[in-house]
Amino acid sequence: MNFMEKAKPIGVFDSGIGGLTVVRQIASTLPNESIVYFGDTARVPYGSKSNDTVIEYALQDAHFLIEKNVKAIVVACNTVSAIALNVLKEKFTVPIIGMITPGSQLALKHSKTKRIGVIGTRATISNHAYLNELKKNDTEVEVFEQACPLFVPLAEEGWTDHEATKLIAEEYLRELRGLNIDTLVLGCTHYPILSKIIQQVIGDKVKLIDSGVASAEIVRQEINRIGLETNSHALGYQDFYVSDIPTTFKKVAELFLGQSILNVKKIDLEELQKK
Repeated sequence: MNFMEKAKPIGVFDSGIGGLTVVRQIASTLPNESIVYFGDTARVPYGSKSNDTVIEYALQDAHFLIEKNVKAIVVACNTVSAIALNVLKEKFTVPIIGMITPGSQLALKHSKTKRIGVIGTRATISNHAYLNELKKNDTEVEVFEQACPLFVPLAEEGWTDHEATKLIAEEYLRELRGLNIDTLVLGCTHYPILSKIIQQVIGDKVKLIDSGVASAEIVRQEINRIGLETNSHALGYQDFYVSDIPTTFKKVAELFLGQSILNVKKIDLEELQKK
């Protein structure tokens, strides 16, 4: 593999800014790799959209990153991973890594009782993406699913320690608390931002699984396997693109990413829709 190919960035996209939690993990695991991120903030959330719409948006998002000359694409959106991953893999030749398989593998690794809870958007839960993946890897595992659609706007609002968030978490997680799960998959990349409240409500004995952590390790393995790891010993650059910049974007994005964002570019949604 030549030097130019290795020097290409890793592309990451999400329906909003939740995927920045995945960027944070990739940057921690692969600090010398550059990253181009696209957040479709104008059309968030994807979790309430139809499967056809999610596939349409996912193809547009991936096209955008391909035009940025990325060497791999990380689908930092569980909804897209659940619905459109196979379509993306058929359409594009670069490696494409989703959230479902890495998150499921990490959950199975940590669970001692094989009683695993999964929370996610309506689309992720109604498609039984984690349930199917977990069962595929271990037929004895018991999986309990719960849609938590309001967690996305709460995370996007930055309400990480708000009484309203706690009340909603108590409502969503009430059933799961009585099912003796020992592991809970955060099946949406927005949810790690709310992990403090989720952990308080679900209880300290339950291990929270962040798919972003798991996917970062899979990215490392994949680019090493095909010889695409960078030769650079310098810190990689990070470019951020969004389809809209909400008023609270910078504050919340820095909360998700864990560092300051200096350069965010807004792209034309009409141009994206032509892709």
